[in-house]
Amino acid sequence: MAVSEAAAGQLAADYTAAWNSGRPEAVAGFFAETGAIVINRGTPWEGRAGVAAMAAGFFADVPDLTLVCDGVKLAGTHMLYLWTFTGTHSGTGRPLRIVGWEEWELGSDLKVTASRGWFDPEEWARQTS
Repeated sequence: MAVSEAAAGQLAADYTAAWNSGRPEAVAGFFAETGAIVINRGTPWEGRAGVAAMAAGFFADVPDLTLVCDGVKLAGTHMLYLWTFTGTHSGTGRPLRIVGWEEWELGSDLKVTASRGWFDPEEWARQTS
């Protein structure tokens, strides 16, 4: 069954709020129990505990992280979540502005079963060095 525009918009707003809460478990709550995320073809973070660990890593690197949803795209039960985050890198004190997206496969309960996240790692390296 296809995801409605209204449901996708609400999911995106709620996911954005979860990231802006600074709570890794809030982010992980959007994933199925066995859901996973892979960022830039890296090692997968599996299950909600893995997703929470991924989010905790971002919060450690960017403690004042602010996420904005730049848009969503739908195709059946697949959704693109386009984002920009800003904040200050904890190691260098430099300001960050990183743009990227997540490609989601959604279950019937609208939990993310698989996510592939993308951002420019060279831009991350430039801004954090």
